[in-house]
Amino acid sequence: MFPFRIGQGYDVHRLVEDRELWLCGIKLEHTLGLLGHSDADVAIHALCDALLGAAARRDIGYHFPDTDPAYKGADSKRLLAEVCTLIGRDGWKIGNVDITIMAERPKLKPHIDDMRRCLADVMNIDVECVSVKATTTERLGFTGRQEGIASSAVALIYKAQ
Repeated sequence: MFPFRIGQGYDVHRLVEDRELWLCGIKLEHTLGLLGHSDADVAIHALCDALLGAAARRDIGYHFPDTDPAYKGADSKRLLAEVCTLIGRDGWKIGNVDITIMAERPKLKPHIDDMRRCLADVMNIDVECVSVKATTTERLGFTGRQEGIASSAVALIYKAQ
Protein backbone atom coordinates (compact mmCIF):
# COMPACT_ATOMS: atom_id res chain seq x y z
CA MET A 1 0.00 0.00 0.00
CA PHE A 2 1.25 3.47 -0.85
CA PRO A 3 1.60 5.79 2.16
CA PHE A 4 0.02 8.68 0.21
CA ARG A 5 -3.33 9.00 -1.55
CA ILE A 6 -5.19 11.75 -3.35
CA GLY A 7 -8.90 12.29 -3.77
CA GLN A 8 -11.08 14.71 -5.64
CA GLY A 9 -14.55 16.03 -4.99
CA TYR A 10 -17.12 18.15 -6.79
CA ASP A 11 -20.46 19.57 -5.70
CA VAL A 12 -23.14 21.95 -6.95
CA HIS A 13 -26.05 23.65 -5.21
CA ARG A 14 -28.76 25.91 -6.58
CA LEU A 15 -28.99 29.55 -5.44
CA VAL A 16 -32.41 30.50 -4.03
CA GLU A 17 -34.05 33.24 -2.00
CA ASP A 18 -34.62 32.96 1.75
CA ARG A 19 -31.53 30.84 2.47
CA GLU A 20 -28.24 31.76 4.10
CA LEU A 21 -25.07 31.52 2.04
CA TRP A 22 -22.35 29.41 3.68
CA LEU A 23 -19.01 28.76 1.97
CA CYS A 24 -16.03 27.07 3.66
CA GLY A 25 -17.83 27.37 6.99
CA ILE A 26 -18.22 31.16 6.74
CA LYS A 27 -21.61 32.86 6.51
CA LEU A 28 -21.55 35.44 3.72
CA GLU A 29 -23.91 38.36 3.21
CA HIS A 30 -25.72 37.83 -0.07
CA THR A 31 -29.23 38.17 -1.47
CA LEU A 32 -29.36 34.43 -2.24
CA GLY A 33 -28.32 31.28 -0.43
CA LEU A 34 -27.67 27.68 -1.43
CA LEU A 35 -30.48 25.13 -1.41
CA GLY A 36 -29.81 21.80 0.24
CA HIS A 37 -30.78 19.39 3.00
CA SER A 38 -27.96 20.68 5.21
CA ASP A 39 -26.61 24.24 5.19
CA ALA A 40 -25.57 23.44 1.56
CA ASP A 41 -21.96 24.56 1.96
CA VAL A 42 -20.90 23.44 -1.51
CA ALA A 43 -17.18 23.91 -0.80
CA ILE A 44 -17.16 21.77 2.33
CA HIS A 45 -19.22 19.12 0.56
CA ALA A 46 -16.66 18.91 -2.25
CA LEU A 47 -13.87 18.77 0.35
CA CYS A 48 -15.59 15.94 2.24
CA ASP A 49 -15.87 13.97 -1.01
CA ALA A 50 -12.18 14.56 -1.77
CA LEU A 51 -11.12 13.30 1.67
CA LEU A 52 -13.49 10.34 1.60
CA GLY A 53 -12.41 9.46 -1.94
CA ALA A 54 -8.73 9.53 -0.99
CA ALA A 55 -9.45 7.13 1.86
CA ALA A 56 -11.67 4.94 -0.37
CA ARG A 57 -14.63 5.55 1.99
CA ARG A 58 -17.36 6.27 -0.57
CA ASP A 59 -18.92 9.75 -0.63
CA ILE A 60 -20.69 12.34 1.49
CA GLY A 61 -24.16 11.16 0.44
CA TYR A 62 -23.39 7.67 1.70
CA HIS A 63 -22.33 8.88 5.15
CA PHE A 64 -24.80 11.78 5.50
CA PRO A 65 -27.83 10.96 3.31
CA ASP A 66 -30.26 13.76 2.50
CA THR A 67 -33.07 11.37 3.46
CA ASP A 68 -31.91 11.32 7.09
CA PRO A 69 -33.66 13.97 9.21
CA ALA A 70 -30.60 14.06 11.49
CA TYR A 71 -28.81 16.09 8.81
CA LYS A 72 -31.66 18.51 8.05
CA GLY A 73 -30.09 21.98 8.31
CA ALA A 74 -26.80 20.44 9.51
CA ASP A 75 -23.72 22.61 9.83
CA SER A 76 -21.35 21.30 7.18
CA LYS A 77 -18.40 21.98 9.49
CA ARG A 78 -19.80 19.18 11.65
CA LEU A 79 -19.89 16.87 8.64
CA LEU A 80 -16.28 17.75 7.79
CA ALA A 81 -15.20 17.07 11.38
CA GLU A 82 -16.90 13.66 11.24
CA VAL A 83 -15.15 12.86 7.94
CA CYS A 84 -11.80 13.78 9.51
CA THR A 85 -12.54 11.51 12.47
CA LEU A 86 -13.57 8.67 10.15
CA ILE A 87 -10.43 8.76 8.01
CA GLY A 88 -8.32 9.32 11.13
CA ARG A 89 -9.62 6.05 12.59
CA ASP A 90 -8.25 4.37 9.47
CA GLY A 91 -4.82 5.85 10.24
CA TRP A 92 -4.92 8.68 7.67
CA LYS A 93 -3.74 12.23 8.24
CA ILE A 94 -4.43 15.20 5.99
CA GLY A 95 -1.43 16.51 4.08
CA ASN A 96 -3.09 19.37 2.24
CA VAL A 97 -6.34 20.36 0.56
CA ASP A 98 -7.08 22.65 -2.37
CA ILE A 99 -10.57 24.02 -3.07
CA THR A 100 -11.87 26.01 -6.03
CA ILE A 101 -15.23 27.78 -5.79
CA MET A 102 -16.97 28.79 -9.03
CA ALA A 103 -19.32 31.73 -8.50
CA GLU A 104 -20.07 35.06 -10.15
CA ARG A 105 -21.18 36.70 -6.92
CA PRO A 106 -20.57 37.48 -4.17
CA LYS A 107 -16.91 38.35 -4.55
CA LEU A 108 -15.01 35.90 -2.35
CA LYS A 109 -11.52 37.44 -2.27
CA PRO A 110 -12.16 39.38 0.98
CA HIS A 111 -13.21 36.14 2.74
CA ILE A 112 -10.52 33.70 1.58
CA ASP A 113 -8.26 34.06 4.64
CA ASP A 114 -11.20 33.52 7.04
CA MET A 115 -12.30 30.49 4.99
CA ARG A 116 -8.82 28.97 5.14
CA ARG A 117 -8.58 29.49 8.90
CA CYS A 118 -12.04 28.04 9.48
CA LEU A 119 -11.31 24.89 7.49
CA ALA A 120 -7.88 24.46 9.07
CA ASP A 121 -9.44 24.69 12.54
CA VAL A 122 -12.11 22.10 11.72
CA MET A 123 -9.58 19.69 10.19
CA ASN A 124 -7.00 20.40 12.91
CA ILE A 125 -4.26 21.14 10.36
CA ASP A 126 -2.02 24.13 9.70
CA VAL A 127 -3.64 26.92 7.69
CA GLU A 128 -0.71 26.71 5.26
CA CYS A 129 -2.05 23.28 4.24
CA VAL A 130 -5.38 24.76 3.12
CA SER A 131 -5.84 26.48 -0.24
CA VAL A 132 -9.09 28.17 -1.20
CA LYS A 133 -9.47 29.81 -4.59
CA ALA A 134 -12.40 31.54 -6.25
CA THR A 135 -13.14 32.03 -9.91
CA THR A 136 -16.00 33.06 -12.12
CA THR A 137 -17.12 31.22 -15.22
CA GLU A 138 -17.15 34.43 -17.28
CA ARG A 139 -20.96 34.48 -17.11
CA LEU A 140 -21.17 31.10 -18.85
CA GLY A 141 -23.34 28.20 -17.71
CA PHE A 142 -25.49 27.92 -14.58
CA THR A 143 -22.83 29.53 -12.38
CA GLY A 144 -22.43 32.38 -14.85
CA ARG A 145 -26.19 32.95 -14.84
CA GLN A 146 -26.02 32.95 -11.01
CA GLU A 147 -28.37 29.98 -10.77
CA GLY A 148 -25.96 28.07 -8.54
CA ILE A 149 -22.46 27.72 -7.16
CA ALA A 150 -20.07 24.86 -7.87
CA SER A 151 -16.95 23.77 -6.05
CA SER A 152 -14.18 21.28 -6.64
CA ALA A 153 -11.59 20.03 -4.18
CA VAL A 154 -8.55 17.80 -4.05
CA ALA A 155 -6.95 16.35 -0.96
CA LEU A 156 -3.72 14.57 -0.16
CA ILE A 157 -3.75 12.19 2.78
CA TYR A 158 -0.97 10.05 4.21
CA LYS A 159 -0.67 7.11 6.59
CA ALA A 160 0.35 8.16 10.06
CA GLN A 161 3.51 6.38 11.17
